[in-house]
Formats: sequence, structure tokens, C-alpha cells
Amino acid sequence: MSPHEPLAAAGIAGDTLLAALASRGVEHLFGNAGTDFPSVIEAFAKAARDGSTVPQPVTVPHENVAMAMAHGAFLATGKPQAVMVHVNVGTANALCGLINAARDNIPILLLAGRTPLTEEGRFGGRSVYIHWGQEMFDQGGMVREYVKWDYELRDSSQIEAAIDRALAIATTEPKGPVYLTLPREILAGASAGVLHPAGWRAAPAPPAPDPGAIAQAADWLAAAENPLLITASYGRNPADVAHLASFAAAAAVPATGYRPRYFFLPHAHPMHLGYEPGPHLADADLILVLDCDVPWVPRLHKVNPAARVVHIGADPLFQRYPMRSFRCDLAIAGASAASLAALTAAMAARRDPESMATIERRRGAIAQKRAAWDARNRALAAAAAKAPMPNAAAIAAAFEPLRRPNDMVLAEVAIPLGLLDLSEPGSYFGNSPAGGLGWGLGAAMGLKLGQPGRRAIAFMGDGTYMFANPTPAHFVAAALGLPTLTVILNNRMWGAVRRATLSLYPDGAAAQSNRAALTYLEPAPDYEMIVRASGGYGERVERVQDLPAAFARGLHAIEIEKRPAVLNVLTEYSDTDAVADSKR
Repeated sequence: MSPHEPLAAAGIAGDTLLAALASRGVEHLFGNAGTDFPSVIEAFAKAARDGSTVPQPVTVPHENVAMAMAHGAFLATGKPQAVMVHVNVGTANALCGLINAARDNIPILLLAGRTPLTEEGRFGGRSVYIHWGQEMFDQGGMVREYVKWDYELRDSSQIEAAIDRALAIATTEPKGPVYLTLPREILAGASAGVLHPAGWRAAPAPPAPDPGAIAQAADWLAAAENPLLITASYGRNPADVAHLASFAAAAAVPATGYRPRYFFLPHAHPMHLGYEPGPHLADADLILVLDCDVPWVPRLHKVNPAARVVHIGADPLFQRYPMRSFRCDLAIAGASAASLAALTAAMAARRDPESMATIERRRGAIAQKRAAWDARNRALAAAAAKAPMPNAAAIAAAFEPLRRPNDMVLAEVAIPLGLLDLSEPGSYFGNSPAGGLGWGLGAAMGLKLGQPGRRAIAFMGDGTYMFANPTPAHFVAAALGLPTLTVILNNRMWGAVRRATLSLYPDGAAAQSNRAALTYLEPAPDYEMIVRASGGYGERVERVQDLPAAFARGLHAIEIEKRPAVLNVLTEYSDTDAVADSKR
């Protein structure tokens, strides 16, 4: 420090920042530090020395991993999370995870340093050459489309109010991330002093559904012969699953999950009709779209033109999506569990003989559809056992006998969920509809951090595993003691890209090519070696018959040896599904 620079205050604003976060229930601060962090690091050191309560600092050497861990930690705990990154460049690295959080309505407070404002004469001002090149005219503009609120701290006296506003907005339905930038001079300034008690600036209660809209939906449902419920994000709060289970059973409404992100019904529930609404849309006369941004793909699925469509959720129209034009005869804005509870009560009041007879007819028809789905699952498992090399179905079938009901299963690659007898809320997690790759590995560690007594197993493709920044991720797992099992479905290519190309050009030149451009990921690295560099267990699997023993060894590594594990499973790829998609 130059002898001409002013001295720092005895109590610094960094102390206030950490104290405010802790008093508001933020238990961890996931961070990748830079030259804007000195006051935060000093505040952590003082808290450790003095025994003050602050969030646990979690060093994460890549911002995408930090965002994924925060995402998973929220899913495990239901509490908002905080991530701090280095000015604009750290924000840029966090953007993929931020977009995932935005589209999945995950409340994360993303804190970012801001290049020092002053060039000389103030403590905390510019002191290294990057402080000029990293300044932006509008750093918040990088993230503004994907956050609910952004602000640059103006003075240390604002810290508590800014944290309260950020967390209140992030946790207000529909939930989502927020962004707060912190100039270095302000964090190094004087402490703001005593904090108000937690809850001083509370978030509003979730919205309640309109009684008139509920009554209209109940009238339509009482008369429907073939209703269908489609969801994607219902079940984020595990306690909500019971409401859907009760509603579906009482009203005889079959439920499907289209690209589901969460567990929404027990596999064995008689109203569970699987994960593909397409076969049921042509006959459905009432479609309930529950917490679902994309209930069907118009190009692939044909909806009964006579059907009524009801959208239900805190934001049933997904107003932050630039274009979304699915049919909507009725939109019910309200917390989804509360809406289902209200709809269940409204249906219970309709006990006339005609309505009851309709419900019983539905129940019988659904039982037949459910039996057909069960038969398809059995056939899929039998075929997978005879596959020449592992595929997604063979992997799921081999894992199922070793899976525990309370295991936390994450999928960032398509696996046949019908082969998993999922029974407990909070046991399945799929990636965000934004599709920002690399989420699964960090999210599994975040889930493990929030629920240390449960096993976390992430299924990923080889491409998504590379996006997950496995070296820093496995470093964090080893440093914090967060053993998770990662299963890589390694087809040595961008399978989604290949399928998309063939869906548009099934008979084109790319379909005839063995090595279409921008598609193949060869020569494939020995992914199982990466985890070994951090003391983990890694294994390569090439045969279907070797899968059960490999799963047993991987689960033993994370549960008994307490170290992360990776199974690099070489899988087959078939163009059949891609061509079929183009002809639906």
C-alpha cells in the first residue's frame, strides 16, 4: 500500500456483508476469488478468529461449478444460496449456470466484485493494471435478461437493505436469481454497524389461486372423459408431491412428466402414465398444464382440437419467455400446490351421480393405459439386457437393483425413467430447460452438501461431463468431502446434435456420413482418470454384463471410502430414434 493511501476503517463493510448473509439464513458462500475479494477474505479471517457467525466459505475454482453447486444446494435445502465471482470475467463464466437457474426458478444471489471506481486517493482503489481493462460501462447488462433484479452498491450503509431486497425478490414467486455488484472501495469502507433482525423485510406469501378460475376448471374436469395432466417442474418442493398424488387419485386424472425436472408422483401411483404425453394428446378433452413451460412440441405432437387447455402455476404464461404460444383456455396464477388443493376440494363438492360415474369410467380407462406402459417398460428392460453394448436402458436397469429409495438421482442425459421405481419426493432431478451444459456434476455436489446423509448419483453424457469442468469439480468434492457417483454415458459424440440434424435431414448428406462435422468427440479421453487425480475412484465399463459390479464398486467408493467416483460407460448410438422423430 502506498504511504499516501488513507487507512482502512477498523470495522469494514465486508464484515457487514457476511453478517447480513448469515443472519438471513445463507449458510454457504460459493466463491471464486479475484482482486475484488480482499475485504471479504479479511472478514472471513476475522470471523474465524473471533468466533462470529458467517456463511461457510466454499472455494470453487470455476464459476460454472459454483453456480451448479448453489443450484443443487437450494434443491436440497429449500434455502436461497449465494455465489460471489470476480468482476465481469467471473460473471461471464457464471452465465451458463445463471441462465439455468433463471429458467428453473432457482433463488441464487449472485454477488460480483466491481472494478474499483477510483484511480487514486481512496483506500481500496485501483492498484493493479487489470483494474482498467476489466471495467465496464454496464456490468449488470451482462446478466439483466436472466435476473429478477440487479443493483450496484453505492455505499456501505446500503449493504443490509440491498441483501434483504435481493433475497426477498429472489424468493418471491416465481423465484429466480438476482445480481449485486460490489465496488472494492465500498467493501473496504467502514462497517455499517448493527443489523436489523431477520425478517425485517420479508418476502410476500405465495399467490393464491382465483376461486372463480378454480370453479371453472372443476366444472370442466367433472365433465371430461379423457383428462390429462402434464408437468415438468412440479415437485421442486418435495412436500408438494402429496397434493398431486391426492388430486390425481381422487379425480382420476392421469399425470405425465414431459422432460421432468423433479419427482412429481411415485412410479407405482395408479395415475402415473410415464414421461411422454404424445400418445395421449389426440384423445385428451381436457389438458391441465401444471408448472410446465413446454407441454408438447407442436411439430411432433398433435393435440385434440376440441380439448380445453388449463395452465396452472405461479407464472402460468411464463412471461419471461420471449415467445410461447401454446393454447390456453384458462390460466390459473397461484402457487401450484395451493391450486391443486383448491381444485381437489372443488371436485369433492361435485359428488352428483353423473360426475362420479364419469370419474369411474376414467379410472378404468387409465388402468388399461397404465398396464400398457408397464408392459413397454418390461420389454425395454429385457431388450436392454441383450444389447451388444451398454445403452441408456441397460444402464438404468443395472442401477435400479442397487438404488435406494432416498438416493438423489440427477440426469443431464436422457435415461428411461420408467425403469426406475422412484417412490420418494426429492429423489429425482433433471437439468434446467435452458440446457446449459455441465450442471449435473456440480448440482450433485450441492445436493450432497445440503443432504450429507443421502447418496447423490449423476448421469451425464461425455459432452456434458466436459462442460462440467471435472478437474475443479472433483477438487471441490475432495476438499469438502462430498463424494458423489458420476455415470458417463459415453457415445463419443454430440448425440443431441446428431439427432437434431437427422430430424431435419433424415436422408441428407450428414445421414450418409460416418463423421459429420461438429458432431464427434473423438479420440475420447479416459474420463475415469480425471477423478483419480483428486483421489477418487474411476472405472471404464464396456460390456452390459459388467454394469452391476461396476455400480457396486462405484457406490462402495462414495459410501464406504468417502471419495468421489466416476464410471465411464462406453455406450452405443443409434440413428433410429432421430429418424423416427422426424416422421412423427
